[in-house]
Amino acid sequence: MHFLSSLDSLDAIDDNSVAPFGADTASLVFQAAEPGDDQRWSTWPATLPSERGPQPRPDWLVTSAAAIDTELGVVKTGKEADLHLIERAIPDAPADVPGNHVLLAAKRYRSGDHSDFHRSAIYTEGRGTRRSRDQRAVDNRSTFGRAVARVQWASAEFEALARLTELGASVPYPVQVSETEVLMEFIGDGRVAAPRLAQVRSQPDELRELFAQIVEFMHTLANAGLAHGDLSPYNLLVHRERVVAIDLPQVVDVVANPQGFDLLHRDCVNVCEWFTRQRLECDAEQLFGELVGAVGI
Repeated sequence: MHFLSSLDSLDAIDDNSVAPFGADTASLVFQAAEPGDDQRWSTWPATLPSERGPQPRPDWLVTSAAAIDTELGVVKTGKEADLHLIERAIPDAPADVPGNHVLLAAKRYRSGDHSDFHRSAIYTEGRGTRRSRDQRAVDNRSTFGRAVARVQWASAEFEALARLTELGASVPYPVQVSETEVLMEFIGDGRVAAPRLAQVRSQPDELRELFAQIVEFMHTLANAGLAHGDLSPYNLLVHRERVVAIDLPQVVDVVANPQGFDLLHRDCVNVCEWFTRQRLECDAEQLFGELVGAVGI
């Protein structure tokens, strides 16, 4: 059996094959590769433009319909979602050529039978679903409502990553979202994830630089009227001396959300308390005042 890919080679097309309706046969070939155990065809071609990361897209992004996704294991488990490592690659294509091979992080919000979904309602004040039936189900925490909530949180995380990427904030690039799965840039070396800030032991000069990057990140959000909402040393990664923020579905609009400024203040306290314990002077109230001024209400 032969399978369609996006590689361009008219010579490889069988005269007896039939291209899909509307397809340009000059850009289609057949390949013998087929997904095996723990594999699937790349889900990129099945996503809508609104479900894909923002332009300009990085050159490492694999968009070929010939690509195969391979499960490489679980990076981290959580109460609400698990983070998996995925290899997306075009079979037999040179791995060192951008666009042929990449490692991705797949954040998958769990099914109702296996999750402990407890995202606080304080993050969602000011938000809402487009369908009142869905919102009632979420509010009632019915089985259907929990399923809707998981899709909502996956969408919220993807949208937050996309917006922050456009703002120039240091976050993983969001590749795509599909139902309860968010595919994003994997932050790490090889197959080893970058450490969390809480795991890093740095010298004073290094700590000052890390703190400065975090403050810059918080200012980027505040300038857009946003706060992370759950910022801590446990959802900040340090990769090659660069701080990258993760776990973003709860990003809040500090003006629209009645708890917005309280959440922003908590972010400041969480960050400064950790750096103070590392013997780096940090004034949470001063930082909070600067960020409130940046919001510009």
